[in-house]
Amino acid sequence: MGSRGKIAVLIEDHFDQTEFRMFNDFFPKHGYEVEYVTHLWGNPELRFGGNPDDGRIEEHVTVKTEINNVKPSDYRGIILIGAYAMDRLRYQANPKKRQPNQAPAVAFIRRAMTERAKVGTICHSLWLLCADPSLLKGRKVTCAHNIVCDVENAGGDGAVGSGDRAVADRRLPAYAGLWGPLHLLVLAGVRVVQHGRLWQQQGRARSAEAQK
Repeated sequence: MGSRGKIAVLIEDHFDQTEFRMFNDFFPKHGYEVEYVTHLWGNPELRFGGNPDDGRIEEHVTVKTEINNVKPSDYRGIILIGAYAMDRLRYQANPKKRQPNQAPAVAFIRRAMTERAKVGTICHSLWLLCADPSLLKGRKVTCAHNIVCDVENAGGDGAVGSGDRAVADRRLPAYAGLWGPLHLLVLAGVRVVQHGRLWQQQGRARSAEAQK
């Protein structure tokens, strides 16, 4: 079976190791190529480690794709990996007061949202969108409880899920398990922006889901 296209996974140090393993398993099985994308800071490649689980860094990835050299339209879907990677990617070397964040990853997601690309966020990864309030302002957002204040401070209408299922709007469910949103995102073509609302799967229960 030929490739059905590429999935961009934005990544930096301290990425979620469970998600990393699941992306590498799930997408190739369904005919998609996973391409890890980052800001290389002028280097030909960078090597990142996962966020420690039980004090252990078990996963590493070498990334060669510079985010400034690709477009959202190059990919069938874009995923922002969880844990603390997106906090690192929103770093800008020379921030200017009252001006939008110009970190390359933020600029990339700003363009992706404008083009209505398929974007998926998990766990803490909404931090990348929080770097530019224009991306969240006025949107109804379902998010993990630990970043709801960040989302609200960035202008989003934060709704916190409970149990194994979170719903911001009946037309726009956000599932706690990893398989649900990724299946919808890539295979059914659901976009991150529909009816003026933004959805995100909850970070809860990822480990339990991974063990099924």
